[in-house]
Amino acid sequence: SKTFAQLANQLEMPLDDLSRLKAIWGDRFSANLQSIASRKRSLRVRLLDGSLSEYWRATRIWIENITHRCPEITHRPLYFISSNNHSVVNLLSGFARRREQELITYLKKKENQTLLDEWRDIQSKNVPSSEGNFLYYMLKKYQQTAEGAALIAEQIEHEQRLGITRIASAHIFDVDAQVIDLARLDPTTLDRRLSDNDLGFLKNSEALILNIDYPLGLAAYNVLSKISEYCGVLLGIYVMGKAATLNGVRGDVMIPNLVHDEQSHNTYLFQNAFAASDVSPYLVYGTVLDNQKSVSVLGTFLQNARIMDLFYREGYTDLEMEAGPYLSAVYETFRPKRHPINEIVNLYGVPFDIGILHYASDTPLSKGKNLGAGTLSYFGMDSTYATTLAILRRILHCEHRRLQGA
Repeated sequence: SKTFAQLANQLEMPLDDLSRLKAIWGDRFSANLQSIASRKRSLRVRLLDGSLSEYWRATRIWIENITHRCPEITHRPLYFISSNNHSVVNLLSGFARRREQELITYLKKKENQTLLDEWRDIQSKNVPSSEGNFLYYMLKKYQQTAEGAALIAEQIEHEQRLGITRIASAHIFDVDAQVIDLARLDPTTLDRRLSDNDLGFLKNSEALILNIDYPLGLAAYNVLSKISEYCGVLLGIYVMGKAATLNGVRGDVMIPNLVHDEQSHNTYLFQNAFAASDVSPYLVYGTVLDNQKSVSVLGTFLQNARIMDLFYREGYTDLEMEAGPYLSAVYETFRPKRHPINEIVNLYGVPFDIGILHYASDTPLSKGKNLGAGTLSYFGMDSTYATTLAILRRILHCEHRRLQGA
């Protein structure tokens, strides 16, 4: 609301941070703020205990929060996506398109000439950029203002009518989730790039999508392990996230079929559900590189030029943090034992889809461009949405095929 946005401004806090604090404090939000304001205080933040048992406990609390909000997730077929909080729901809900006129009015009012010129070029087809991607970007920017904050609640209500439930992460690590009921989606509101064929079959689907804001490092292993323990039959596991590239440029998309994991010291071989042809039709400002070799590193700032040169000489061109831990959890979903250590692990027998897509946000061999530096801004939307489109198209294809065979 406008009042909540004004409160964030008075506290000199980003609106998203204040919203998260409200989710953490719940009913005690107002009382806690009043208590803090009542007299001078010294505030401290208590971090999560570093023991493995505490991480397991935190992960259990996280998944139980999801199953409490959406109990159907425990027994219905499930497609799992690790991506972000915005791209999946934007493509499936159609909310940005619904508020197109309001978003463009805001753009003109703010006189952001660069973005306004881009929109006009898109409209006149002077550039090949996506109209949908532009609106998704403007929706996010507009909702971050006091003027557009009211659209947040309206968007959530719109999504709920379509079977999209947002679940904020409360009291534990910061991984928000969305549960999407495929049968309740409206095919007429989907992004136009998803609907090559008639999607009427969705009304007969009992499957769900669980989309999470991708966790970092070993947290990915813990999260997917709990999902496979608590949730229904897994139909597909799809991972989309940022990575550093040693042979490309920002905005490129890398598709690995081999991942070396520095957590387990395993090298995982798997059949990636995606090829370059699945992404390239939707990517304007980059190149798709498939058959890549990826390294899941321990941390974003632990790499140096010598180590990266060694990776490059061994044919590894894709550096990130989550693929290896996710594949360790994948191994345990279909083998009756813990994942091995320091082995070559063949995952070709997995009884569900595995798809991993990385978009390049960093070129660490270039000076000042390490893994974790900078943001992708508007033009980063291109690779984000190209990869999300590939994932959702794959899910729709697999679900159609599954229902035909039922």
